[in-house]
This record gives sequence, structure tokens and C-alpha cells, in this order.
Amino acid sequence: MRQNGLCFTTIRCVVARASLASSVFSVFILSLVFLFLRRNGSTSGKHNLPPSPPRLPLIGNLHQLGSLPHRSLRDLAHKYGQNLMLLYLGQVPTLVISSAEMAREMVKNHDIVFSNRPRSTAPSILLFGCEDVGFSPYGEYWRQARKISVVELLSIKRVQEFQFVRDEETAAMVNRIRSVCVNGSTINIGETMIAIANNIVSRCVLGKSFMEEDGRSRIESYQGR
Repeated sequence: MRQNGLCFTTIRCVVARASLASSVFSVFILSLVFLFLRRNGSTSGKHNLPPSPPRLPLIGNLHQLGSLPHRSLRDLAHKYGQNLMLLYLGQVPTLVISSAEMAREMVKNHDIVFSNRPRSTAPSILLFGCEDVGFSPYGEYWRQARKISVVELLSIKRVQEFQFVRDEETAAMVNRIRSVCVNGSTINIGETMIAIANNIVSRCVLGKSFMEEDGRSRIESYQGR
């Protein structure tokens, strides 16, 4: 009798836990659906938005892009909007422009409206709260930062000062290719071009080459020590 009582008690506990878990899961799903419907209703009621294909919760329209996004965007534009179309990449609203005339209109007449970049977590952490030239919002601070960059970093005088760096790295690349050809070996031109670009930028900014003389990067050399 005691064993039967324990079995019935265990079964009731399992059933209670299962029903509790199912109830919590149902409440979670209903909450997501409610928030999704409420957000869609509030968004469509407050703003006159461009046409948009139906989207799913959480992922938005990502499932409609496919393996060839440019073709998927073309097909969606033909179906929902020839000039403008609104897509949700996850929870991020993205405006898709599909005509040259509309792109020209955006760039020429509405450039200030679309000049800011959306703030995200990575630039906010790595770039000190998006205070660099590339991610800072349009305004007086951005104009001053751009002026300093153009005058102090990108001026003709400053570019000519580092002409010797480009000449030396180009000569080193040619010598490296020549030595490889003399030895009858093969060389990856793509990696070589990336290496010379990294070397030029590294020498101009840090004063040291990115690549060692043996072709390895300094990061690999430090990791091997």
C-alpha cells in the first residue's frame, strides 16, 4: 500500500510539473505573439511606411533572403515595391532602395536625414561610444572630426610624406615575387597584395611593418613565442 501511495504521489508530482512547464511555455509564446502584434499595429498606425512583405517574429524577413540575397531582393522589390521596400533583418528595420532615381533623390535632397549610421553594440564599445568619424552622428562634432582628419591625415602633404613607405613596400613585394619565381615555387598574389596593404597602413600608423621578412605576420610571431 505504501508503494502504491508513493507511486501515485510521484505521478501527481510529474503531472503537476509537466502542466506547470506547459503553462509557462504557453504564456511565453502568447507574450511573444502579443508583443509582435502590438508592435506591428503601433508601427503601422503611427508612420506611413513603405510596402513590406510579411515577416516572422524575431527573425523578421531573414528567411526570405535565401542563398542569393541580391536576387531575393530583386524578386521582393518586383512584388512589393519597385522603388522603396521595408525589410526587417531580425528586429532591425531596413529600407531597401531599388531604383537609381530614388537613390539619387535620397543622396541629393535627403542626405542629412540618411547621413547617420545606426548605433550598435560593437562600435559603441570599440570606438568609445561611436565618437569616431565613421560612426559619430552628423553634427558639429562630426564636422570638426572630419576637418581634422582631412587636414592632418589625408592632406596631400601628409600623403606625400609617406611616399617612401609605399615605394619600399612595393620594391619588397617585387623582390619577394622575383625570388619565388627564381626558386620555381608558387605565390598567392591575393595574399601578397593584402600583405603589402597591411604593411603600408601599419608603417604609416604604427611605424612598424605588419609582416616579418619571412612572410609571417607579427601576430603569428608573438603567438609562437
